[in-house]
Amino acid sequence: MGLLTEMGQSSRERVLEARSRQPERELRARALDAPAPPALVLSPQGFDLIAEFKLRSPSMGDLSARTQDPVARLGDYARGGAAAVSVLTEPSRFDGRLEHLRLAADALAPAAVPVMRKDFLVDPYQLLEARVHGASGALLIVRMPGAAPLDEMLDTAAGLGLFVLLEAFDAEDLEVARHLAARRSMPRGQVLMGLNCRDLETLAIDFGRFAALRPSLPAGWPAVAESGVQSAADAARVAALGYRLALVGTSLMQHADAAGAVAALLAAGRGAQEPGA
Repeated sequence: MGLLTEMGQSSRERVLEARSRQPERELRARALDAPAPPALVLSPQGFDLIAEFKLRSPSMGDLSARTQDPVARLGDYARGGAAAVSVLTEPSRFDGRLEHLRLAADALAPAAVPVMRKDFLVDPYQLLEARVHGASGALLIVRMPGAAPLDEMLDTAAGLGLFVLLEAFDAEDLEVARHLAARRSMPRGQVLMGLNCRDLETLAIDFGRFAALRPSLPAGWPAVAESGVQSAADAARVAALGYRLALVGTSLMQHADAAGAVAALLAAGRGAQEPGA
């Protein structure tokens, strides 16, 4: 069983269990009554970072050693200049919980830094959960829910005021994304288009995918380089290719000086970005 198949099955089971505890009607009412979270604002300097908070990685194992104080690490991300913070909420392979999303939203509210739910989402119910727990956005994987559910989830996100990071892994995913972009009228900045360079079977990084597939990303959605950006040189490389943001997780979770690491990645990306990007 591939990682996405396994995670999709687990995610659907979590939705069924959650619905048994709280009907969707009640959760939707809570989501619509929740205070508005911070908006995602991209810097005029032309390159931004989504810093990720996760306690475990399937490829690297336990990442919690340097995170005895999660609130301090989240604060370091904000001080370093992260435009948003991605929070893993998947429990079985990433040790995540929805409570981590709430913790991050509360910790980052004074700095007006938005948080994004990162999980293997398959149902609009999970976007309502994200909104209730303080999220400003959510990651949606192109190939996970299927075409019709993905459309419904994009509509739900728009109705809740959530930005979406739409994640692709290959050319086929990007073709689906281009069709979505061509037929949907969505406010500027509501959708970010992510390309993940990780091989889902081996979990290995193929950094060359960023260059090979860059021309296939939808032109109207800011491009996000996901996985593989670990150093300032990596940030400079993706920025030079025209990626507007990078999502960085494992290397930041392992760094003793997270604020300094975020700032260094931003400086490198902004110094090397494609002219006019």
